[in-house]
Amino acid sequence: MARAAATLPLHGGRCPRWLFERMKRLGAAIVEVMVHEFGAEEVLRRLADPYWFQALGCVLGFDWHSSGVTTTVCGALKEGLRPLQRELGLYVAGGKGGASRKTPQEIESYVEQDGLTVDGPQLVRASRLAAKVDNTALQDGFQLYHHVFFFTASGAWAVVQQGMEPAGRWARRYHWLSEEVERFTEEPHAAVCCDRTVRPVNLVAAESAACRETTTALVQEPPERVVRELRRIVETGRHLQLPMAHQVPRAAYLERALLELYQAPPESFEELLGRPGVGPKTLRALALVAEVTYGAAPSYRDPVRYTFAHGGKDGTPRPVDRELYDETITVMEQVLAEARVDRSERLHALRRLARYSAQLKPR
Repeated sequence: MARAAATLPLHGGRCPRWLFERMKRLGAAIVEVMVHEFGAEEVLRRLADPYWFQALGCVLGFDWHSSGVTTTVCGALKEGLRPLQRELGLYVAGGKGGASRKTPQEIESYVEQDGLTVDGPQLVRASRLAAKVDNTALQDGFQLYHHVFFFTASGAWAVVQQGMEPAGRWARRYHWLSEEVERFTEEPHAAVCCDRTVRPVNLVAAESAACRETTTALVQEPPERVVRELRRIVETGRHLQLPMAHQVPRAAYLERALLELYQAPPESFEELLGRPGVGPKTLRALALVAEVTYGAAPSYRDPVRYTFAHGGKDGTPRPVDRELYDETITVMEQVLAEARVDRSERLHALRRLARYSAQLKPR
């Protein structure tokens, strides 16, 4: 009688334990080869590329169309690379659910235990701001539940995080890359991916510049003035057509939040966004006043630029071949073991093998 395979609970489906263990080994081997060949920073660039990330998930045997590909690939890389992080100079923090909230502590721990010369507080700040932008400044109705922060010993970083809509049928993935972020509050994403577009409040769009400036100025005004404007807007029925995910707060609630900001006013929208207690509702209320009263409208452009469609563990286009998977892992690990002795010669041989394989015509 066949024994049921152990599974890992994942959003969007279950990943068999036998597959996850192989994903850890093969994923770590692929990344190790890439670090030795191209450097750790190039791995970050690939992870920030949604098509490459999706292709990696397919190579590791996961299905393309499930939100689980994000959580599982990131989880496999984190566990598979854990014993290699110091050697490779590539670190992985965060995860799904409660693990995502431990990201700052994990970053600080890696920096301290390995004696890294990077600016740990700046890495923590980047992690928090990336999450705050996609949960608060970009209000698209997708609630973040997964946040993974990759960083190198040189201080470069990338973020792969994912949100789920309330009904749980659609997921949206957000990619960040440090070298492409000029400002956290204006067009900061390397990519945003989803097969469904919406009409969000996009306060990090370039065309939202006036709204950002106005909302920042509003919290420097006496709170009662802003609340009075909000009440007038609500009473006269002049509402913005905003997504349903976050309602505009009651005037009394907003007044308490504005009072704290007024006592220590932020100097920029980025600082406003980073303040504790400034969530989607507060920003929505400020955006409402900024547009109706001052004509500084936020953008409603959806930043989604990528959608997907290909094949894995659910049997599409075919079931995962365990024997072939194990053979691939064995070959990769043998190449790496030999490459550590004579890395240059062995990896050149691997490249020649790749070129030769590409020339073979499929039967």
